[in-house]
Parts: sequence; structure tokens; C-alpha cells
Amino acid sequence: MSSKGIQVETVEDVEAHRIETIDGTAPPAGVDKALRVLKAADGPVHISDEDDKRLLRKIDLHILPIMLFGYMLQQLDKSSLSYTSVFGLAKDANLKGNEYSNLGSAIYWLQVAAQPTTAYALVKLPPAKFMGINILCWGVVLCCSAIAKNYTGLLICRILMGAFEATIAPTYVALVAMWWRRAEQSNRNAAWYCMNGVAAMFGSLIAYGLGHIQSKLHSYQIIFLFTGCLTIVFSIVILLFLPDSPLTARFLTEQERIMVIERLRHNQMGIETNVWKWEQVLETALDLKTYVWMLLLFCVSVVSGGISTFGPLIIQEFGFTSFQTILLNIPSGFVQIMIVLIAGFVATRMKLKSPILMFAILGSLVGCIMIRFIDRTPSHRGVLLFAYYLLQFFTAITPMTYSWATQNTAGETKKKCTNAAIFLGQYAGNIVGPLLYSSKQAPLYRTGLTINMCMFAALVGLIVMAVLTLKVLNRKHAATRVSMGKSAQINDLSMAVHNYNVDDAGEAYDVDNAFRDLTDKKNEDFIYVF
Repeated sequence: MSSKGIQVETVEDVEAHRIETIDGTAPPAGVDKALRVLKAADGPVHISDEDDKRLLRKIDLHILPIMLFGYMLQQLDKSSLSYTSVFGLAKDANLKGNEYSNLGSAIYWLQVAAQPTTAYALVKLPPAKFMGINILCWGVVLCCSAIAKNYTGLLICRILMGAFEATIAPTYVALVAMWWRRAEQSNRNAAWYCMNGVAAMFGSLIAYGLGHIQSKLHSYQIIFLFTGCLTIVFSIVILLFLPDSPLTARFLTEQERIMVIERLRHNQMGIETNVWKWEQVLETALDLKTYVWMLLLFCVSVVSGGISTFGPLIIQEFGFTSFQTILLNIPSGFVQIMIVLIAGFVATRMKLKSPILMFAILGSLVGCIMIRFIDRTPSHRGVLLFAYYLLQFFTAITPMTYSWATQNTAGETKKKCTNAAIFLGQYAGNIVGPLLYSSKQAPLYRTGLTINMCMFAALVGLIVMAVLTLKVLNRKHAATRVSMGKSAQINDLSMAVHNYNVDDAGEAYDVDNAFRDLTDKKNEDFIYVF
């Protein structure tokens, strides 16, 4: 049954007239906008199974395709440097020493510095519009890379690209938390993140085709121009068609908007407030979880930063030509897609992430050890390629950590600050990763691969620490509920794979806590997931 007695014409009317709560008072400033919308409904909002499935399909069809293509473009643009490397970029641009490694890291320099401002902007500004403008700007900069003919010009372009790309992944994580239930988030984060693999496959094919063009332009200039123009065109699609939140989505009717908000209630995470709260900034800084997530992303990004920049060169050093290298990089993209999607599916079914993360680490570690110790001889090419593809298992770790951190954080400002912290760790790792490799280490790249093995070992310890921390926090919340006269146990319907309504909780709890912009530590009804 759909929601009944809805007394509101538009979301804007709700905001303009400050809908009163049941007891006759207006919601205080700083509460989630969703609470104001729900108070406009006359009585509880019930959602049938049919309505729930229809709404989920509608959200998936209108939001996911834009996110998927946008993230594929980001990875394609970011990886354009590695594609151009096998077509003589270093020679054409007269790169020397570690200058190529510096170009691989440079894109992340301003991404680290931009995280605090990105967190603030995602609270205060419409996220889709904010992201669309940044995509437009990075597309322009990528086109400008085509006219850069030396290290200095390429370095400036890479740094500027990093500044604009810094907003994309944090915005995606925020959008997933804003549109989908916790049980649905792992699959959606996996879906857009696996576009890394799609970009690796199609990027290799595109580079292969563009590399054969006979022109006065260098191959790297043609690749930069193509990907840059494609990005500029897509930025217009983002600005026109991606909604900023469920509260303003044009593809939803007013009744559907209220039902979408209702189905997110048990997330206990809210949707949006546009109010920056410094007390939540402080809580983020003092929360042990913040540093666990940040270090998880740092360690895996040290690996991914080096492999994404030097991956084609590592394959080439197995004994393949430039064009063979480009083609043999395609299966690695397929492996990335499959491992990310499978990990997301299994984590959703198991309602656990830590075992999936451990499995991904084990596969990557085995591949890394093989590449590190197997000799580069023609007879070992097949084994080395298999090891390289096995190493790609690490790609499942990043989206799984995004979901894990997001699902265990509440409070609008705290969510954005936590995102800033984890992406700071990620981009710092991406800076360090390429610096561990150097053309002087070819063909074995011992230093980079050895440190990668150490990073995988550190990841295991961090995952154990995360699980223990979350268990302690759940016990504290259970004790708090008991002291308030509530039941110690609450059904976590946000992780259920079926539809639910407020009445299904079966336990006494404050149904409005979800939209009062409480942090996960301040909301005793918040349940941490492993």
C-alpha cells in the first residue's frame, strides 16, 4: 500500500512553510530535510513489496547508468598516462629519471589537499551540480594536456586534473548513501567502482586504435584530446540529468519521493541537512574508526597507485611488444570487473565484508609474490601474466571499504568528514605507490613489489582491528538502550534483503532518530555492521 493522506504539493513548499511536527512544533534547524518531508504525511508511510521493487528499479535506472559511465571516464582519463607510456610519451616529451613516476603521482597531490574543501562543499552545495562542474573542468584540462610538450606542461595539467577529480569518488559515496538502503549499498558501490575494469578494457582498445592513427600529432596527444572531449560532453549530461537528492528528483512523483525517504529510515544515516556542524568534525577526528578506514585505503592505494601507473610497463617487461602489451592489459580489466561484482554480491548475501576482504588480500598477495620472484624468461610469460591478473584481486578491497565505512557512519557532517579522511588516505597512497617503482628497477621492480606485499600484511591487521572496534561499539549501544528502558537487541532492517516498514522493527526505538542528524555514536539505535 502506498503512503496515504500526503498533504504536500512540492518539496519546496515543505521547506518554505516549515511543516510542523505531530506535537505542533517545527523541527529544529539542522535536522535532516527528510524529516520535514515525512512530517507532511498524515500518518505512517507504508510501502508494499511491489512499490519497493518498483522504486528500487526506478532509482537504479535513473541514477546508476550516469554514475557508471562517469566513473569509467574518470578512470579512463586518469589512466591515459599509462596508455601513452607505451607509445613513447617519455621520448616525445623528453622525460628523464623519475619524471614519469612524478606524473603518475602528481594527479593525487591536490586531491589530498582538496579533501577538506570537498567535504564542506558536499554538505553545503548540491552534490550533482558540484560534481558536474568539476568534471567539465577536468575535461578541459585533459584537452590542454595535448598541447603540453615537456615535463613541466604535463605536470601542471596532471596537478590540475587531480584537483578537479578529487570530488568525484567522495560524491559517489555520498550519493550511494543518499539513495540506497545499507543492504543495497555494497552492490551499488561495487557497480560503479568496477568501471575501473571496464576502463582498463575499453581504454586499452581505444589506445590501440588511436595509436595507429597517422598524424602530425603524437599518439599521446591524440589520446588526451579524445578522452578530454568525451569528458566535456558527458559533464553536460551530469548537469542536466543527475538529481542532487531524492528530495528534488524530477523522475519521482511527490508521493514516490516520500516513499523513497521512508525506505531509507532504518539506515539511521539521514539524507541531507546542508548544515555544517563543527561538533561532528571533532567527533570524526576523535573516532578510532576514522583512522582505521583511512589506513585501509592508504595501504591498498599504495598498491593500486603503483600498479595502475606501471602495470602496462610491468607486462611489457614480461617480453611483449607495445601493442601486445595494450591488448594483454584487457583481461586484467575483466578480472577487476568480476572480482568487484562477485565481492559485492557475496558481501550483500553474507551481510559481512571482512571475510571478503581477506579473500581479496590473499589472492593479490599470491599474485604479487609470483611476479616478485619468478624470472623474466620467455617460458614464464604465461605464468607471469596469470600472476598479474591474480594481483588484480586488490581492486575489490577499495569499494568494499567505501561501503564498510559509509555503513558505519552517521551524521551529515561526520559522513562527509569521514569520506574526506578515507580519500585523503587513498590519494596519499596513490602518491606513494608510483614512487616505489622506477624504470631503473625494470624488469623485476623488486622494491615496489616487496613493499606491496608488506601493505597486504598490514591490511589483514587493520581489518581485524576494525571488526573488534565495531563489536565493542555495538555492545556500548546495547548497554545504552537498556539504560534508557529499551531492548538491548534491535532488528537491523537496513541490512534486510526484503522490503520492510516501520512496524516491522518489532522493538521500541525512536523512529525519528534516523533523520535528526545524529552521529552513529550519539544515536543509540545505530547498529554497526561487520
